[in-house]
Parts: sequence; C-alpha cells; structure tokens
Amino acid sequence: MDGCHFIHTRPVARTVGEQRVESPKLKYVQVRDHLRGLLADADPGMAVPSERELVQQFGVARMTVRQAVDALVAEGLLERSPGRGTFVAEPTLPATGIQGFTEDMRRRGLDTDSTTVLARVEKANGGIARALGLTAGDPVIHWKRVRRADGAAICIEDTYLNEVMLPGFLQAAMPASLYAVLDRRALRPTWAEDVFTAALATAEEAALLGIEAGEPVLQISRRALHRNRPIAVSRSVYVAGLHSAHVQYADL
Repeated sequence: MDGCHFIHTRPVARTVGEQRVESPKLKYVQVRDHLRGLLADADPGMAVPSERELVQQFGVARMTVRQAVDALVAEGLLERSPGRGTFVAEPTLPATGIQGFTEDMRRRGLDTDSTTVLARVEKANGGIARALGLTAGDPVIHWKRVRRADGAAICIEDTYLNEVMLPGFLQAAMPASLYAVLDRRALRPTWAEDVFTAALATAEEAALLGIEAGEPVLQISRRALHRNRPIAVSRSVYVAGLHSAHVQYADL
C-alpha cells in the first residue's frame, strides 16, 4: 500500500507477577476499545492491521476481530476498501439530525442490542391515532423492546408506527435500528417533539430493566415526523442512573 502509514497494535492483556490477567470485558470489546484508543491520534487514510494480524496479536478468533472492526466501521471511525484493506476514515461533521437509540449509543462508543417484547399490528386508540394523524381504529404497528448498551439494560422503548407507510415491516426480521429502516425507505424523521418526565418504575418496567419497583426512571415521549407527516410515536423508560440527555439550543 504505497503512501500509506500503518497502525501497530498490542494485545490488551496485562501481566501481574507471573500471572496473565484478562480484562473482564468481552473479547471483541477489548479489541474494539484498544483500536478506538489508537485511532484517536491516527491520520485519515492510515491502514489498520489485517484481520489475520489482529487475530495473532490478540489471540482471539477471526470472528471476534471482525466484530470489533465492524463496530468501528459502523461508528464511522474505519472504512473498508475492497481488495486494499481497512483504513482510518475521514472525520465527519457531528450529527445534527434526529437520532434514535442505536445511533445515540454508538456516538457514545457503546454497542447495542435489543429484545423484542411485542411486535404486532393493532387498532389505534384515540390518543395514538391523533398523534399519528390517523382515525381511531386504523392499523398501527406496535413494537416494544428492551434496549441494552454494552450488555446493560438501559431502557424500554414502546413505539407505534403508521402501518400504511411501512408495508411489510413485520414480515422481515426485526431490525437493530428503526431509524436505519426509515432511512432506507426515505422516511427518516426530519423533526421531532420530545417530552421528558421524571417517574417511578412500575413493577413491569422494573422486571424488564432489572431494577426495583419504585426506583426513579426517566420517561421520554417522542412524536417523530418526516416533513409534516407523523411517522412514529414512542415512549421510552430509561434507568435514571444510566442515562443523561444533552439538549442544545440556538437563537435562529
């Protein structure tokens, strides 16, 4: 690779006396975090080691290395060039658009996964119908999930979607990111209204989040629209001690 600099890596395990001590983190998280630390001072276009070299250096499986690199590609820190290798990506401007849970957590350097509690078509009640600009009784998609970041339950996300605008949504495998699906369908929200409320966890919420009933939680109710057409309304319940909201204002 003419003209390319190369990033060198070292395994993340450390030695105490004669005993080798591994980090309690998942192996791919170790590789990912170590690579992310190296990227902080790397120039765009610098090549990163091949999967085979990373496997040898970290003593892990190729799939583990690939998972770590995939996470950094998803974050926009690395980019792959077929037939050439993987390189440090050009910096991008901070996202100013509306972000979903997956994008928000990735921006914070966390991996996400979800468990679907409920996914079905229902008849919209009066409140959901008004929020989505529908008539009571119209079909809506009801999708409820427990969302996790780096393995820890962060929130319960209860979402209603305009079924007419998302045909076939429930026939495919449930996606990791709703906003990614909306992007592909050219329906990404262009503006949203959020309402923040302090509350106490119900017994059901506590069971799903692994906390005690009555513990403080943060509720965020969102109505998301594509241009002037409502796409989704949701209510998210966050573990209060594991989430903070950052809001910026501008005098336009």
